[in-house]
Amino acid sequence: MIAGTSAADLALLVGGLLAVLLAATGIGRMLQARYSPDGSNAVVENLNDRIRSWWIMVVLMGTALIGGHAGVTLLFAFCSFAALREVMTLQDIRRSDHWALLAAFFVALPAQYVLIYTEWYGLYSILIPVYAFLLIPIIAVLRGDTEGFLMRVAGVQWALMICVYCISHVPALLSLDIPGYEGRSVMLIAFLILVVQTSDVAQYVWGKLLGRTRISPDVSPSKTLEGLIGGALSAILIGVALSWITPFTPWQAGLLSFVIVMLGFLGGLVMSAIKRDRGVKDWGHLIAGHGGMTDRLDSVIFAAPIFFHLVRYGWSLT
Repeated sequence: MIAGTSAADLALLVGGLLAVLLAATGIGRMLQARYSPDGSNAVVENLNDRIRSWWIMVVLMGTALIGGHAGVTLLFAFCSFAALREVMTLQDIRRSDHWALLAAFFVALPAQYVLIYTEWYGLYSILIPVYAFLLIPIIAVLRGDTEGFLMRVAGVQWALMICVYCISHVPALLSLDIPGYEGRSVMLIAFLILVVQTSDVAQYVWGKLLGRTRISPDVSPSKTLEGLIGGALSAILIGVALSWITPFTPWQAGLLSFVIVMLGFLGGLVMSAIKRDRGVKDWGHLIAGHGGMTDRLDSVIFAAPIFFHLVRYGWSLT
């Protein structure tokens, strides 16, 4: 269990998540029985796929919480490894890139999470954007293969940034020292994940119900202005309602939720653009019927580091 976190806090967190998931599952099954008994309604089936993926995430998170700080760190290290593998699978890899890939998977990734676990902010905040950024092209150039060099190196650098650096800022929230909030930083992770996931699902539902104005049809035809507004308002309301589990006042929770939602939405667009460039619908098939790890974390990727630093500089002593 996370040091300083009471059993009551964890029970409340897990119990609340289970209650929400049970309600969502019940609604999903009622919609399926009424509108998609034969599985032909794509909207209802997609919604139920999203709910099932939530169950997987909550079970994994609950298991990690039992393992404490180390458990949470290992969980997100696994998420980073799976996401990095998915992203690199879609890259144009040559034999000469193998040493650079070994450095990314088995040096940069574990080093980042060791630093996260030991709470060495001064180094984990620059390890990948400075040291790994410079190390990867040095390793690659020593192999002497210059064909497509810039694109190949940039692909590895970009994959490390989104799959390792950005995702690692979720467990990094546990290291924040906030006066009067000692031992409850795990709730910040819950706040971030719940707001992001609520926004994703609500944007999908509102988009299907009211969506008319496509925001970027060439990148993601399903994303609409009406869906974004409805999803954002829904997620902000959830964020305000969850302010009591955070060190934020209701208006601060609402403002941070807005930032999380917008970064998640824009980050999702960026990730969709990469998938279109690579000619794929999903990043992988880790979660049956609903894509890979990167598909489930694409909105968290852009939101996590910004949320971490806003909280660190606005509320934390460290």
